[in-house]
Amino acid sequence: MLWTALLLLQTPLYLNPDAGIERRVDDLVGRMTLEEKVSQMKHQAGAIPRLGVPAYQWWNEALHGVARLGYATVFPQGIGLGAMWDPALMHRIGDAISTEARAKYNNALKKSPDNVDPGLDYWAPNINIFRDPRWGRGQETYGEDPYLTGRNAVQFIKGLQGDDIRYLKTIATPKHFAVHSGPEPIRNRFDAVASKQDLFATYLPQFEAAIREGDAYSIMGSYNRVNGVPSNANAFLLDDILRKQWSFKGYVVSDCGAITNIWADHHFASTKEDADALAVKAGCDLECGGDYIALVGAVKQGKITEAQIDVSVKRLMTARMRMGMFDPPSLVPWSKIPLSIVNCDSHKDLALQAARESMVLLKNDIHLLPLSDRVHRIAVIGPNAADVNVMLGNYNGTPKAPISVLAGIREAAKRRGIEVSYARGSGISDFGHAAVPASQLMSRDGKAGGLTAEYFAGRELQGPPLLVRTEVPDFDWGEGSPGPGVPKDEYSVRWQGSVVPAVSGSYTFGFTADDGVRVWVDDKLLIDQWSDHGPTRFTGAVNLVGGHPASIKIEYYEHAIGAVAKLDWATPASAPYDDAVQAASTADVVVMALGINGSLEDEGLDRATLDLPDVQEKLLERVQAMGKPIVLVCQNGSPLALNWANDHVQTILEAWYPGESGGRAVADVLFGDYNPAGRLPVTFPRSLNDVPEFTSYAMQGRTYRYWGQGPFASRAFTPRPLFEFGFGLSYTTFEYSNAKAVRKPGGPWEVSATVTNTGQSEGDEVVQMYVAHQHPPFAAPVRELKGFKRLHLLPNESRTVRFPLGEKELSLVDLEGRRVQVGDLVRVSLGGRQPHLDDPVAKGQTVSVEVPTDG
Repeated sequence: MLWTALLLLQTPLYLNPDAGIERRVDDLVGRMTLEEKVSQMKHQAGAIPRLGVPAYQWWNEALHGVARLGYATVFPQGIGLGAMWDPALMHRIGDAISTEARAKYNNALKKSPDNVDPGLDYWAPNINIFRDPRWGRGQETYGEDPYLTGRNAVQFIKGLQGDDIRYLKTIATPKHFAVHSGPEPIRNRFDAVASKQDLFATYLPQFEAAIREGDAYSIMGSYNRVNGVPSNANAFLLDDILRKQWSFKGYVVSDCGAITNIWADHHFASTKEDADALAVKAGCDLECGGDYIALVGAVKQGKITEAQIDVSVKRLMTARMRMGMFDPPSLVPWSKIPLSIVNCDSHKDLALQAARESMVLLKNDIHLLPLSDRVHRIAVIGPNAADVNVMLGNYNGTPKAPISVLAGIREAAKRRGIEVSYARGSGISDFGHAAVPASQLMSRDGKAGGLTAEYFAGRELQGPPLLVRTEVPDFDWGEGSPGPGVPKDEYSVRWQGSVVPAVSGSYTFGFTADDGVRVWVDDKLLIDQWSDHGPTRFTGAVNLVGGHPASIKIEYYEHAIGAVAKLDWATPASAPYDDAVQAASTADVVVMALGINGSLEDEGLDRATLDLPDVQEKLLERVQAMGKPIVLVCQNGSPLALNWANDHVQTILEAWYPGESGGRAVADVLFGDYNPAGRLPVTFPRSLNDVPEFTSYAMQGRTYRYWGQGPFASRAFTPRPLFEFGFGLSYTTFEYSNAKAVRKPGGPWEVSATVTNTGQSEGDEVVQMYVAHQHPPFAAPVRELKGFKRLHLLPNESRTVRFPLGEKELSLVDLEGRRVQVGDLVRVSLGGRQPHLDDPVAKGQTVSVEVPTDG
């Protein structure tokens, strides 16, 4: 007993699990030098060996699965998760992601206890409002509505962080706080100007829910200024709102490089020291980047005190202690999760369920779906049909066995004895741009299936290889290592072998690289870009002879922060669309797998048009002219203006970027193994003429909540969107009746209605409650979503759904940003879509009641 007591006396307080976290953190930070403190405030935190503090990687991604860290379960992209309208499933997804995150952390800790990478802080979810359909990162969000986004965010965050009363499973980081949704090319210097009303009615509510209800322990600032002040140095956002009003106790992290933007791009400060001091004093505790190293000089120059540095460092150390990093593993409930759980069967099943629930049936004329038993031959056509990468969106992990649309249809068709033909038809935006098939690549020893890859330390491909393997260069490693023994940064790769063209002619080879790349084909140097840069596609052309192998050599290096290496080519085109016409000629039904991908929308890349790329539009028109029934399957992360398709194609299915099991989910819907019930989380306009100017952050005229207002209010006629927020069809039908609004004395209202499945199939219905003020005293939304429930009903089954309607649901945000009761009449509508009383199609699909508010 005496020896145990002596040991406890010798153990530093910060290593005593029985002491309070606040005391432990004070003790740990109090032992650090200024330089050591500052070393903890960057995303790659340095080790402090004398205190037993290991190096730690704060930067990890988990938008829809653990990203950039090798194999992981890949769920639908964020916009697809929003289309599920299922917060309970969001919680399960968040829990599965954090389980895989802990497994990877546990494995890394065993291998390198002194340098913990990956960490347990995950920079997700993205809960910015998808206010403009051009935004390249809109695909990462849950859509355009603050309420829907907030409900999803709360459950996703709770799933990530776990339910243990002592330890956090992982830390969730909702982003990007707070007024951020493009344009991407100018985000580093842009000033997002938002009125008080728009700020508190649209741009902040989902963040407030994430903090107050979801208890998110971290939050990320954005690149832009907000009303003149860079978000990462914005004390109004980070202190007044976040900490004082919302009682946030966690830490704030900058987006990557955003501290540099404060002085280099926004010119809000003149030096690094000034910018760093401004950001830390405003409340930005952690930097993704390298500027915060100047904080040591800032203290010495009197721009900030060491005590102010301590505040941030204590927040960061509190976070690490709350994840159990300074405690015996036996105390931490997730310390034994094995790596084998990554992409386990239950997680695969969950990814399939999410993909199914995300599918939105936009049109189904002549009830073409589900496909009947009379269908014996199916043609699958389009550039997205066989592409597994398009399933993944961005910020994704690597699935072990992704299922493309073509593979999913073939799998389901085989069970039914249905013949499937396939033709690519076109590229995404040209005829031939596509990944080079593995079957047409040979290694140095002449074996088909890929090129011989040699990985080296450093940029110059020197020394013995660290790793040798056969592969197709088609990677987005992000911040992760390409493979065993290879560092995450400062490495190079040489791929060698040969390529076997199918036909003679001119081939345009492309390579997307971050950073340097050189490409030789048939001993001709086609690409020479040996410098640091972001992901960029370079091209070069060469004439090749069909059937004859041509030598190919690619050299590549990675410097830091993101690694991309993707080989593609454009092959000689025969007569346009001949392969598609041939495939469709004998088919009973044609499935067109069209849409866009990361080459047209992504971080740093906004869309210039909402239309299908011209080459795909013409492909669709050519196939449609044959008179075959067509199912159009769209894969995209943002709205498409499918005007021609809506007028000429029988069926349209929105599949988004549906994750690793997306192809199977599409097939399940096509063949009737699953009844679709997804709903649009974003409005599909008819054209950009119906959307305000991109750089305007005023909400009038944007999203379903303000459709037709602002710059469009003077129109004699405001066109309805092509497809509305909340819209989605089913293979069955639902009717609403018995709408009631009841108020208990002195209490809130309760609104209810009976929902009946009047069709022949069981299925899900997404019941949506919208509130519309009839006579608001100031500018207000046309209507707002204030409640929803996803429920499953058998044929002829009825269920009564009830929603509370309290002060928050009945209030409005006034011009000063205050939430107030306005004392007017409110129409409350319940249905499977937005209410339109003048629309005969909507008859029976929505019911409404009128409720007076207390002014």
